[in-house]
Amino acid sequence: MSKKKKHIPEIVKYVRSHPPHEVDYSFEKNISFSQLSLYYQCPFKWARMYKDNIKPFSSSINTVFGTAIHLVIQHYLTILYKQSGAAADGIDLEEMFQEAFKREYMTQYNANNKQHFSSAEEMNEFYEDGVQILDFLKKNRSKYFSNRGWYLVGCEIPVILSPHEDYVHLLYLGYLDVVLYHEETNTIKIIDLKSSKNSWGDYQKKDKIKQAQLMFYKQYFSKLYNFPIDNIEVEFFILKRKLYINADYPQHRVQLFIPPSGKNSINASNKLMNGFIEECFNPDNSIKEREYSKCPSKYCDWCAFKHECL
Repeated sequence: MSKKKKHIPEIVKYVRSHPPHEVDYSFEKNISFSQLSLYYQCPFKWARMYKDNIKPFSSSINTVFGTAIHLVIQHYLTILYKQSGAAADGIDLEEMFQEAFKREYMTQYNANNKQHFSSAEEMNEFYEDGVQILDFLKKNRSKYFSNRGWYLVGCEIPVILSPHEDYVHLLYLGYLDVVLYHEETNTIKIIDLKSSKNSWGDYQKKDKIKQAQLMFYKQYFSKLYNFPIDNIEVEFFILKRKLYINADYPQHRVQLFIPPSGKNSINASNKLMNGFIEECFNPDNSIKEREYSKCPSKYCDWCAFKHECL
C-alpha cells in the first residue's frame, strides 16, 4: 500500500522552489547585516576590513559554538516538521553536537594557520553548555515548536535583493535561520537563533541594530515572495549557555524576544541601511575614499586594529 503524500501548502512549495538569483560578482556586490553592524560599531574597523581588504582571523569559541548548535537545532526541526516528533526525538543530539562542534573548531583552527584559539577546558565548558541547551529543547519542544498546522518552509533560506533604489547592483545577502508557515492564519514566522552567555536584558532588547536584522528579513521576504508583510512575524530565539545561580524564579535555557516590527520599526531599520550605503558606497559599488571615524568602545581590546587607534 502506497504511503499517503504529505500535504504541503502552496507558499511553502513556492519558496522552496524559487530561491533568489545568486549574486553575480562580475557586476554586483553584496553587503550583509554583519557589515552594517560592524560599521555602526566602528566605521574605521569596517573600512580597514572592507575597503582595505584586511581580514584578520576573527573566529572564537563563541562563533564555533554558535555555528555548531545552529546546525543541530536546524536539523532537529527539519526532521520534526518533515517526519515526526518521534523521529526528531530519536536523534542523538549530544553526539551530533559533539561532531559539529569538533568539526567547526577544526575548520577555524585550520583557517588560523593551525593555531589554537581556545583551551581544552574552555571547549569542554562550551560543549557541556550546548548539551544542556539541547536537552532542555528536546524536553520542552512542544512549548516552542508545534507541528499542528505549522509547516517548515526551510532553514538557512537566502534573501538577496537591492535595499536601495539608487544602488541596484549592491545587494543585501542574508540567510533566515528558521522559517515556519501556519496555514490556517496564513502566517509566516521568521526565527533568528541567537546564542548568548545569559539572557538578554533591556540593553540587548533595545538595541536598534540587533532589531534591524529581523526588520530586514521581514520586509525582504515579503518583497521576494509577494507575501503580505502584515502576516509575517519575527522572533529572536535566544539560547542561554548559563543560568543564574540561586535565582528566585524559574529559569529556562531558551528566551524568546519578539521585537516591535511595525511600520515605524521597519522605517527606522531602512534609515540605518540607507545611511550605511550612502555613507560608504558610490553608485558604481566602489567604496568611498574618505576618512572613517574611530569609535573607541569595550570591543577595542579584541580588535586587530587597536594599535592604529593609540
